[in-house]
Amino acid sequence: MSNPHHFDDLDGPRVYAFDPVAEPEYFRGVLWRRFFAFIVDAVIICVPVGLAALFILVFGIVTFGFGWLLFGLLSPAFVIWAVAYSGLTLGGPHSATIGMRMMEIEMRQWDGPPMNALLAVLSVVLFWVFMSVLTPLVLLVGLFNGRRRLPHDLIIGTVVTNTEVRANTLRRYR
Repeated sequence: MSNPHHFDDLDGPRVYAFDPVAEPEYFRGVLWRRFFAFIVDAVIICVPVGLAALFILVFGIVTFGFGWLLFGLLSPAFVIWAVAYSGLTLGGPHSATIGMRMMEIEMRQWDGPPMNALLAVLSVVLFWVFMSVLTPLVLLVGLFNGRRRLPHDLIIGTVVTNTEVRANTLRRYR
């Protein structure tokens, strides 16, 4: 029996793969897990950048201030690292960042297929655009729809769900 949530044949009609009424276990606790996954991913992204900043600080002292010119590269490096991390993990085989895997959630296209790197990068860029404009109000959108989708999910057609393993565990307690 094939899994109805992971489509290989896209020739048929495209419908929502995840129904919050029929299968609420895919959405139970997703917003909180998504928040904690974000914290884990932020640490994974920020620690190497912080270490690079520390290196530049020490290098600047050793080179009598010349090394501090490298601080100008830190912001672009931060953006490149964040986009690469998200594109490679979220757009990878698990459709989840390391933080999302720890929280047992994954991001899928609304009709079931896994993410790809381009869609993952677009998701991250839109997430930061919405966060910079709407700050915490972005999370409120997820409270008012059954699939717990945030604005950038609605725009690019993605959904974050519990993994199959977690959904099966929750299904036992239904």
